Amino acid sequence: MNSIPSPVEPANCNDMTEVRAGVDAVDTQLVELLAVRFAYMDAAARIKSERSSVRDEARKQQVLKNVHDSATGLGIPVEVVADLWERLVEASIAYELDKWDANRA
Repeated sequence: MNSIPSPVEPANCNDMTEVRAGVDAVDTQLVELLAVRFAYMDAAARIKSERSSVRDEARKQQVLKNVHDSATGLGIPVEVVADLWERLVEASIAYELDKWDANRA
C-alpha cells in the first residue's frame, strides 16, 4: 500500500515541488473545513424559524472581528483575510437562504 507522505513544513521546503505539495495539502484541508462550515449553515437553515433571522448583521460583524483578531495574532495579512471572510460570510448567508427556502417548499 502506498502512503502519501506528509508535506514538508514550510520552513523546511527546499524546492517548489515541496512548496506546491504543501499548498495542495492545505487547500484540501480548507475545502474539507468549508464542507463542515456549510453543514452548519444547513443546520442553521433547519433550526431558524424565520427567514428574516438568516441575515444577522450583529453576528456577521462578530465573525469578522474574530477573524480579524485571529489574523492579527497569527501575523498574516489582515486585509486579505478580512476580504476572504466577507465573501465567505455573504456566500454562507446566500446558501443558508436557499436552504431555508428549500426546507419550507
